[in-house]
Amino acid sequence: MGLLRDRMEADLKLLGRADNTRRCYLSCAARFAKHHGRSPEQMGEREIKNYLVHLIERREVSPATHYMNVASLKFLYSVTLGRPEVAARVRFPKVPLRLPEILSGTEAIRLISCVTSIKPRSIAAVAYGTGLRINEACSLRPDDIDSVRGLIHVRQGKGRKDRDVMLGRELLERLREYWRVVRPKGEWLFPSSTVQGKHLNQRTVREALRKAALAARIKKPVTPHLLRHSFSTHMLEMGYDVVVIQALLGHSSIRTTRRYTRLRSEFLRQIKSPLDVAGTPEGEALR
Repeated sequence: MGLLRDRMEADLKLLGRADNTRRCYLSCAARFAKHHGRSPEQMGEREIKNYLVHLIERREVSPATHYMNVASLKFLYSVTLGRPEVAARVRFPKVPLRLPEILSGTEAIRLISCVTSIKPRSIAAVAYGTGLRINEACSLRPDDIDSVRGLIHVRQGKGRKDRDVMLGRELLERLREYWRVVRPKGEWLFPSSTVQGKHLNQRTVREALRKAALAARIKKPVTPHLLRHSFSTHMLEMGYDVVVIQALLGHSSIRTTRRYTRLRSEFLRQIKSPLDVAGTPEGEALR
């Protein structure tokens, strides 16, 4: 795409889109141009729809990938090319809402304990202890840890928003032990061991968790985001309001958080129906 790619990237930056969003949008637009062998400037609605059909029928992409491609092309034509009418009738697909896979509390602790290196082990503890995204945990700075107020400050999370999350006693002790052992230097709490001036790479944490899952004999597909899912569901099961969980996770819409309100079967079995307690001392509040 050449110069058009540069223009699109500049527009994404000017609108404050996150790094990962920029990469995805640019990649989708580049594949669209490559598929047709022409510049998007020379194409219109018909080419967009033909390409999306190709993704569904030939590439068999997921609804989420389909959604990302629609978002990318709508941005390209509406913002960068200034031709919003081209993609106006291109609709977003319906993405199925699935209950996230989660770990039990015992599995989460066992997984973290099986991470052999203290740096990714500490990041895993942060992810499960606070619900931070993996990029948010990796990019923490020492000054973000407020042990006096019992808070962790998250800088420029998804959507370019700052927020605070709780710093529990157990996590604080783990971070203090990490500090005593590692004594990190520079601006990052978890600095890279290989690249000067950078924080630890997300891939390093993913690989450490993959190995830890094998050692812990956990059959579920373990990723850093699984710890965030587990945090969210466990907070809900502990009785915290979904609005509180929304704030901790940094979700801009409560609809995103509500996916966790579909509780696990183990927890549901402990919930008593009004039919079970009506007319008994336990059901006094129903009168």
